Amino acid sequence: MIKQEEVYKIGRLGKAHGVKGEVSFQFDDDVFDRVDADYLVLDIDGILVPFFMEEYRFRNDTVCLVKFCDIDTQQRAQELTGCDVYFPRALAEEAEEVPSLASLVGFDIIDISNGKTIGRIAAIDDSTVNILFELEDGTLIPASDELIETIDGTSHTITMHLPEGLLDL
Repeated sequence: MIKQEEVYKIGRLGKAHGVKGEVSFQFDDDVFDRVDADYLVLDIDGILVPFFMEEYRFRNDTVCLVKFCDIDTQQRAQELTGCDVYFPRALAEEAEEVPSLASLVGFDIIDISNGKTIGRIAAIDDSTVNILFELEDGTLIPASDELIETIDGTSHTITMHLPEGLLDL
C-alpha cells in the first residue's frame, strides 16, 4: 500500500481525450519526464493507486496527454477525470541532485539559529517571482536560496537562516 508521505502531488488529470483512453494531465512538475518512471500514482477515492503509462506526449509546458495501460476507452478515461496525480519521492530523490519545489511539500522547516521546527510546508506559492513556502498554519516563508542552508530528503527537513522578526509578522 502506498502511503501519502511516500509521494508528492505533481498535478491533476483533466478530461478524456479522444476515444482510445488518453487523458489530459495538467502538471506542476515534469519529474515524470526527467526521471525514468513507468508509472504515476493516482488518488482514487482516497486510495493511492499506481497506474502504468503506455505513453505520453506534451501539448505545452504544463499539459500532456497520457495513455495508461488497460485504460483503452473514452469511458474508462473519463472515470479518471479530476484525480490528483502523485509521484514517488524515492524515484525523484535518487535521480535528482536538486529537488523540485513540488517535492518539498510535507517537509519540515527548521530554524538554524535555534534548531526548532517552525512548521510543515503545506503548499508552494510560485504565483510571483518571489517563491514562498506556505506552512500548515498559514505562515509564509521566502523560499530563497540565500536562506536555505540544507535540504535533507531522508528526514524531509529544510534547515534555513530565518531573518530575525520574520515569524513575528
